[in-house]
Amino acid sequence: MSVSNSSAGVPKKMKAVVAYKPGDYRMEEVDVPPAGFEEVLLKVGGCGVCAGDLKGFHGAPSFWGGNGQPAWIKAPFIPGHEFYGQVVELGEGSEEKYGLSLGDWAVSEQIVPCGKCRFCIEGDYWMCEVHNIYGFQGKVADGAYAEYVKLPRTARNHKLPQGFPLKVAAYIEPLGCAIHAVERGDIQFNDVVVIAGLGPLGLGMVQAARLKNPKMLIAVDVKEKRLNLAHTLGAELTLNPMKEDVVKKVKDLTGGYGCDVYIQASGHPAGTIQGLQMIRKLGRYVEFSVYNDPVTVDWSIIGDRKELDVRGAHLSPHTYPSAIRFLNDGRIKADHIVTHELPLEKFLDAFHLVEKGEESIKVVLVP
Repeated sequence: MSVSNSSAGVPKKMKAVVAYKPGDYRMEEVDVPPAGFEEVLLKVGGCGVCAGDLKGFHGAPSFWGGNGQPAWIKAPFIPGHEFYGQVVELGEGSEEKYGLSLGDWAVSEQIVPCGKCRFCIEGDYWMCEVHNIYGFQGKVADGAYAEYVKLPRTARNHKLPQGFPLKVAAYIEPLGCAIHAVERGDIQFNDVVVIAGLGPLGLGMVQAARLKNPKMLIAVDVKEKRLNLAHTLGAELTLNPMKEDVVKKVKDLTGGYGCDVYIQASGHPAGTIQGLQMIRKLGRYVEFSVYNDPVTVDWSIIGDRKELDVRGAHLSPHTYPSAIRFLNDGRIKADHIVTHELPLEKFLDAFHLVEKGEESIKVVLVP
């Protein structure tokens, strides 16, 4: 068994964004975490800003607690889960466990499973009961809005192939989630598929769904720039609900029946109601969105009227290898999805860019 080894020049201190409470995120100098047994230390190359990061910043009850929900976040913590980096320290046993060497570029799946709960033991690690995710739980899973990030011993790490385009490496995590949502839709060749919401995830879903070769692929959003990009990336039809009745349009295209598969990635309650109205009887509705508040719908549509197959989609189980392969060989493109790179010190500007969403799609912070 190897002993811990590290690259020369790893400092004792690093700059990092530290979150204390909603709206109170500070740039600070903190200790660089050492790599212990079967742990890995990465020098961060970049970390994407996720809509979940914004919800955390603004105090969403599903994160901080409230509305009858317990707090999930453990503050203080370093945010950031869409990251990639270069291996600079390998704790004892980690080289054999992960196949990583000093200097390799690597990514880590966003969840750090406990390895002990029912779900982990049964192989459903992405539903881990403890559910530590990088960038939300301090100390046990601090994230990568920092110069360095430690990958704990239960992390699921992946080496990037030689020559991988690092500009899009921060998109691996969102793409992995997008692929999982598409797989949950069980898309068949004769299906009409609708993807609602064309943020980074939705645009990844469009491309992943295109690889399934459905009969028709429709993308829905309120932003024309994103609709145009979705068309370039494989959507045969794009619809703007601010300009036309998209439910009527889809039903007219399908002989009045509705779409076979509806994937909701907009995070807006209207997208949920739209999907239930648009989908055919016995259709497959995939819910990926994370909402700020509870959404009210007519549940009789799901059961009595349509007998829908409603499927949740959470994180990216077993999809990182596919996401890495598709980005590396160009079958899925992200050059126009990763729109901005900002220095770590401008994390508030990055949050604003993502929240506004007019010019940006995926914003990456670079230490």
